[in-house]
Amino acid sequence: MYEHRITKRVRYGETDRMGYLYYGRYAEYYEIGRVEALRNLGIAYRWVEDELGVILPVVSLQARYLRPARYDDEVEIVTQLRRLPERQMTFHHELYGSDGQLLNGGRVTLAFAARTGGSASVGCPPELLTVLRPHF
Repeated sequence: MYEHRITKRVRYGETDRMGYLYYGRYAEYYEIGRVEALRNLGIAYRWVEDELGVILPVVSLQARYLRPARYDDEVEIVTQLRRLPERQMTFHHELYGSDGQLLNGGRVTLAFAARTGGSASVGCPPELLTVLRPHF
């Protein structure tokens, strides 16, 4: 299993009228976690797209809202890859408040598709597996 943590502060423009992090923004926080988790491994989306010829469209997103994050709160984004990817790659996300309480949890699944043609059946590129395998 691979895990990465990053902290982000809730900005005013991300909140609703009540000062809570708007529910639609949680997917953006998941993306921050996902991109930075891969970047921490030396994997940039640009490299996957340009060098490996693969795009990673989101095919599923699930979220559960437990407690609100509020304007100016620091939120810790914990991102996990619990299985080595094959046809798809699933990221598990948990968002924690500065008090350590779980605020939100989610799961995002991405497919591996050919950059040209968009076929979702290309599977995980071997180069990506080489980087991920030591964590499993």
